[in-house]
Amino acid sequence: MGGPDALPRSNPEPGAHSLARSLSWPHLVAMGVGAIVGTGILTLIGIGADKAGPAVLLSFLIAGFVCACAAMCYAEMASTVTASGSAYTYSRVVLGQVAGWVIGWSLILEYSLVVSAVAVSWAGYAAPLLHDWLGLPMALMQGPHAGGIANVPALFIIIAVGALLLTGAKKSATLNLILVAVKLSALALFVWFALPHFNAANLEPFSPYGFARHMGPDGVERGVMAAAAIIFSAFYGFDAIATA
Repeated sequence: MGGPDALPRSNPEPGAHSLARSLSWPHLVAMGVGAIVGTGILTLIGIGADKAGPAVLLSFLIAGFVCACAAMCYAEMASTVTASGSAYTYSRVVLGQVAGWVIGWSLILEYSLVVSAVAVSWAGYAAPLLHDWLGLPMALMQGPHAGGIANVPALFIIIAVGALLLTGAKKSATLNLILVAVKLSALALFVWFALPHFNAANLEPFSPYGFARHMGPDGVERGVMAAAAIIFSAFYGFDAIATA
């Protein structure tokens, strides 16, 4: 592979349309950490444990290693192609407009899937509280697949976050920084109080479904690699940083 000059640089020309650079590195770190912790710890860890058992720890390590390699590629591309757009711009500059178009739409689909998963997970936590405190019917807080009519809380949180983003990148990133600090503090408290009750016997058998991905008798794919494939989407925070 060539050096830094092997790829053409894509610097915005004077007078051209470009995004205002209003975010600092703490904002970007909070974006990445917030995305990883939110999706990985609060959403996918239970799904991964169902597929791999206690060996979900290995699934996180495998997915994290693969994403670390991808993140290093992102970092090198970002320092070489110095323009907004993340993977869309990198592929457009190197491979052409058609490849960039495909990658750009793939990113939109990726974020749509991840945002939907996190919103549904948040609604799963909020629904019992709203049902007990306000008496809201569960049919309006679950999707048709779960026997409900519509997941209104998930739709609400997506609209609320979208409205927040419209206020400006720096304002929304600053609020995200505060929320990430609160989230990490809550997780630290959980570890502090739960660690004395740790029981190593709960880790046995460590890998009840084996390492390779396979179809279980119940029709569900299980194994360490099956869980790693799902958990991989939790580490999209590096992509969020490059995009921002």
